[in-house]
Amino acid sequence: MRARLIENLTNFKPYNEQEEKDKALILHLLKTESDIFNRSHQEAHISASAWVVNQEKSKVLMAYHNIYDTWSWLGGHADGDEDLLHVALKEVEEESGLTKIKAVSEGIFSVEVLTVDGHIKNNEYVSSHLHLNITYLIEADDREELAIKADENSDIGWFTLEKAVLASNEKWFRDNIYRKLNQKLENINKGL
Repeated sequence: MRARLIENLTNFKPYNEQEEKDKALILHLLKTESDIFNRSHQEAHISASAWVVNQEKSKVLMAYHNIYDTWSWLGGHADGDEDLLHVALKEVEEESGLTKIKAVSEGIFSVEVLTVDGHIKNNEYVSSHLHLNITYLIEADDREELAIKADENSDIGWFTLEKAVLASNEKWFRDNIYRKLNQKLENINKGL
């Protein structure tokens, strides 16, 4: 699986300079660090996220993240699973309760190296570190009932594309990640 991810990431065409530089760092660490898929690699580890859209690709699903106290995309740690699309789909199910979900494509939608500030999780301090994040575009039925995952989020809901961006109070995510994801989605909608 790692070899397949390296191949997919190598073939991934960066959308902008952020993706270009982050792709290079993720590839480097994938090739040089043996335990990069596990949280035991405390400085940096692989995560998978999902930009979850409805069938019309006019809405995005966001969760109110307890630790970061903001609306955010869905996703989580690989925890040893090297099939990151599987991780993204699993995280969407766990964090939203949705079951009618599918990947728009098996290809990588976006890449990001994300800083994670130190925080308390399960009554234990987690040091600041990097998430080497692979994002997938996931489609869901926006009529299906949603359910929060109380240990991770306190609310979940569908937002228009622009309102999804504005819902985040994390400037970096709002201005550089979520806007980029929506721009890439609009390019797909236009057939570009």
